[in-house]
Amino acid sequence: MAVSEVAQKTGRQVEGFTFEEAVGGIEAYRLDANDLQVLLMPQNVVPVVTFMVTYHVGSRNEPTGLTGATHMLEHLMFKGTERFNKARGTSVFQVLQRVGAQVNATTWLDRTNYYALLPREHLALAVEIEADRMRGALIRPEDVEAERTVILNEMDRGENDPLRNLYHAVWSVAFVAHPYRHPTIGWRSDVENMTAEALRHFYDTYYWPDNATVSIIGDFEPEAALALVREHFGRIPRAPHPIPPVWTREPVQRGERRVTVRQAGQLGLVMVAFKAPAGLEVDADALDVLVTLLSHGRNSRLYRRLTDTGLTTMVVAANERHRDPGLFYVVARLAPGKTHAEVEAVLLEELDRVARDGVTEEEVARAREQLTALEAYGRDGPFAIAAQLNEAIALGDWKLYATYLDRIGRVTPDDVQRVAQTYLVETARTVGWYIPQNP
Repeated sequence: MAVSEVAQKTGRQVEGFTFEEAVGGIEAYRLDANDLQVLLMPQNVVPVVTFMVTYHVGSRNEPTGLTGATHMLEHLMFKGTERFNKARGTSVFQVLQRVGAQVNATTWLDRTNYYALLPREHLALAVEIEADRMRGALIRPEDVEAERTVILNEMDRGENDPLRNLYHAVWSVAFVAHPYRHPTIGWRSDVENMTAEALRHFYDTYYWPDNATVSIIGDFEPEAALALVREHFGRIPRAPHPIPPVWTREPVQRGERRVTVRQAGQLGLVMVAFKAPAGLEVDADALDVLVTLLSHGRNSRLYRRLTDTGLTTMVVAANERHRDPGLFYVVARLAPGKTHAEVEAVLLEELDRVARDGVTEEEVARAREQLTALEAYGRDGPFAIAAQLNEAIALGDWKLYATYLDRIGRVTPDDVQRVAQTYLVETARTVGWYIPQNP
């Protein structure tokens, strides 16, 4: 068993907390008062610390008519509380940036996170602010109107991006029932009509300590950090209701689907997507390896078949790992003078070849090395670690962060061929074409 998989059975005995487990240098605790999960990863290398709160709510949790609520609420959380707001000169940005912090938040399908990277001596300030806005956000109608304008402008800018539009079109066609079909930013009509009352209800449904995970990474003293969390978050009660689960499961796709996007532009795009397993399943590991050997570097299969031969100017494969089954896809940008049909044909032929003939041990070994290097680069410092840990939390198990490379190391050529045969099938395929329209 690899070192990172060995779970520590005993942890620090800290008043008000129950130790859960420790894996890969991360200790997990539960705040007894309200079930808030707390992850600690001490790294006494540089005198900075990242404090992050991940809420287990994203666009996956939004009903029709309220798409974009999670993203809108992310904006509104920076409008402040009674204690921390711009009118008093104590907004989140004002207070934290004054002490040299980097502050932001992100929204995605399965989660929303708020974080600050700051000098270690100011950790208490970040803890206090996040605890205050967990239940104290103002969500005023005038702030909703201001952020509505910001988000609609963001949408307008995105409308000029063919790749973005093709991506959203493919997801909205590949999924007919599951909320992954909705863009995280929301549909325009929902954003245009969203009210402060609806957002308040959404906030009161999901923003509770027992639906959140706190991560503290960097240079800090663990017992003192836990004491800060207990002091500021311990006074917040558990949610007064069960957190609503997402019941919807996508029906089995029984045939290829196609979508075409036409807008002004220069070079066409082809996107081929397949239904993929949930992010925590072991098959997702083999699909990650397949992505790497297909499109990472000049020796990758699709680069040699499509870009080296002059058919495309870019080809990228991806396996989006989410809490529920998502998509494995390949996107190719056509070279001038090439057609969508010929690029799609070669792309599908190469995917079929993997399923039919398999891949070599050399290819898998190279892919594992590339993934190991990417993980190392992606874990350089407390903030980078927090960003990766955030995605593991979103999938439903933070330990994926610690065990990922061990899991990748177990992937074999037979595993890669098997997942290609299982998932890259015509009946589960959605094809999107972006066709440029020039005046």
